[in-house]
Amino acid sequence: MTWPSPAPDERMVATASLGETLAALRVLSDEAVRPMRQSLELHGQLTALATYRDDDDTLQVIDGFTRLRAACALGWRELRVRVLPIDVVAATAALATLNRGHALTELEEAWLCRALYRQHKLTQPEIGRLLGHDKSWVCRRLTLAEGLHEQVQADVRLGLVGARVAADLGRLSHDNQPMASAVAQRRGLTVAQAARMVQTVLALPDAKARGRWLADALAERAPILRAAPAPRAKTEADLFLGDIESVTRIASRLQVRLRDKPLDAFEPAVTALLTEAMGASAPVLTHLSASIARALAGRDLRDADVE
Repeated sequence: MTWPSPAPDERMVATASLGETLAALRVLSDEAVRPMRQSLELHGQLTALATYRDDDDTLQVIDGFTRLRAACALGWRELRVRVLPIDVVAATAALATLNRGHALTELEEAWLCRALYRQHKLTQPEIGRLLGHDKSWVCRRLTLAEGLHEQVQADVRLGLVGARVAADLGRLSHDNQPMASAVAQRRGLTVAQAARMVQTVLALPDAKARGRWLADALAERAPILRAAPAPRAKTEADLFLGDIESVTRIASRLQVRLRDKPLDAFEPAVTALLTEAMGASAPVLTHLSASIARALAGRDLRDADVE
């Protein structure tokens, strides 16, 4: 078979010389390598790897980690690459833009934001502009990356738990996350089941009850989390009531959290993120409170400003 020739802006490069520093920001599974290996065997390399040149003059892969690993498994000594004229910050951001066809998971986005924030010292607004998102999106990703237990992140990298499940587990307290991950693995929970498990644990009254529930689930004493029945179509009144109940429940839970654990009890990085997020939410809650008061007074809110 004749493989495609390199385009004018492409070149053949030894596979052994390619760096994978940015692979730490991706979830790369063996399952993805196998079909890529088959594709390379049947069709050759259809698309060049995207790379940039780092300070040590090494070509670092931005897009094409699976192709590189599949090629190495096949014993290929060379691959076709494009060298982008960008620095490490732009290359890190390019992980998101070059992968929009098969989007990054929320956890991968969190790792990417943390790298830009911690390693490259960009501010949250700068990261948002670079990635095409607002500051609150960046803040949520940073909170996930900073607050997710290292054991759970390791489970994701080892393929023991999915990235979407891990993002849900990040809503639990740091101490509960490893056991919750173990429950998800042992019970073979789907993404939806894991989300319901997290909701169940968060609804428990205290840390002791949450730990006991997870221990029972791990020992398979708790019932299997079954799929929820399909909900009926909701009316406008149902949606109104649901929002009211959600706001009330979340506000009450947040008030309890603030009472039980001061912000400075967290790691400094997490404290900074939580403080910033709470500061941003305060005007929204104030505006909502004023809107509720006007609605209860029978005033028309259709001409009121919405924030």
